[in-house]
Amino acid sequence: MLLCLAAGAAFSPALWAPFHLDDFALFPHPDWDIGQTRPLTWFSFWLSGRISGESPFWWRLVNLLLHLASIAVLKSALGRILTPRAAFIAAALFALHPIQTEAVSYVFARATLLMTLFCLMSLRSWAMGKPWTSVAWFAPALLAKEECVAFPLALAVLFGRGHMRAIATMLGLAAAAGFRVLYVASITTGSGAGAQAGVTALDYLQTQGVSILRYLRLLILPYGFTIESPVDLATGAPAALAWAALVLIGVLAARTDAARWFAASLILLLPSSSIFPAADLAADRRVYLPLAALAAGAAVSASAFNRRAVPAVLVLLAGISFRQALLWSSPESLWREAVRLSPERVRPRIQLARQLPPSQALAVLQEAGKIAPDNPAVASETGRVLLEAGRPELALGEFGRALALSPGDANAINNRGVALWKLGQIEAARADFERALQIDPRLSDARRNLDQIRERH
Repeated sequence: MLLCLAAGAAFSPALWAPFHLDDFALFPHPDWDIGQTRPLTWFSFWLSGRISGESPFWWRLVNLLLHLASIAVLKSALGRILTPRAAFIAAALFALHPIQTEAVSYVFARATLLMTLFCLMSLRSWAMGKPWTSVAWFAPALLAKEECVAFPLALAVLFGRGHMRAIATMLGLAAAAGFRVLYVASITTGSGAGAQAGVTALDYLQTQGVSILRYLRLLILPYGFTIESPVDLATGAPAALAWAALVLIGVLAARTDAARWFAASLILLLPSSSIFPAADLAADRRVYLPLAALAAGAAVSASAFNRRAVPAVLVLLAGISFRQALLWSSPESLWREAVRLSPERVRPRIQLARQLPPSQALAVLQEAGKIAPDNPAVASETGRVLLEAGRPELALGEFGRALALSPGDANAINNRGVALWKLGQIEAARADFERALQIDPRLSDARRNLDQIRERH
């Protein structure tokens, strides 16, 4: 109860936050389909939409309650494996560490929370000597999010080779879920995963050494959390050095009592941090489930530390989490922090510009243009801001520039059509909307614009 109250207080500022990024894809309400790759998560989204409408508070409250439930289940599970003191420390680290903020505060990350809750239920059943109940809990974890496919291997590392038939069954379920996700990602336009991630499997694998080192650094030195991935593609010597450092850390960890927990945490990271590429090279929410094992390992090691140091560390972590949750309570503060931590990146500046009045937004975009003068997204966003400021003649030039930098881009063509419409060039605008739909028939903005221009003219 104490841990849940502390975690609730630490992450409470995010309850009053608006929606962010992919959250807006859930409205007016998500269509629940058993054919979804994550049907359990989408069912929860559908249910939230039916019950809560578009009030972000209730959507975020569900996320926070899932986090609190995971804390309770983890404490119960580890209480059967570790000493009472170590189990409490591990659950407290999992509950209060600021690296958990993204998973708890970002509505769209609910898949991670659901997956972890059911995996921890499975862990508890396994610790109770109920392997087939553990298998039953693992199934809904896969239906929430496929990233837990390596969980059975983590169980084998933690508990040895017993109950191999149950482990084999779980691996079979994991393989079926994994292959299905690979197939869906390959055929779904804009999935941002697999072949559509914009990065090869080899380059992604090499870069993940840097990403994992960053996760470990954030766990030890909790500073530098950002919604914008600060990791760039790493190949050659930087990638080799990162993986060599991880191997060295693994060798050192293998000599400690926490070795199996450290190994289990790396296994749990493998699905998102190995050869299956994703558009984001790093994301804090990927550490949510692995942190359960890392926290247990840290708690085993912490048994030799001064007892007074542990409460001080936990209070410090809770304070940092509170500060991070405050950042999530405002899109402007969230993206200002991202710009501050990644001043050389363009995407945070574009996202920040969307939260500012036109005059300030144009100044931010001007800086983005200096960083990446040939980036069509900067030109498109500048055009959008100029339209909002009532300057369609200037916006037309920016949209044209975006199209010159990215020929055949359906969004750029649609945007140019909007500027032409504002300037009274109706037929030219209609032609742009039709052409945008020919390139991407699912572009809802172009469809809506075309319908409106037909109704009014």
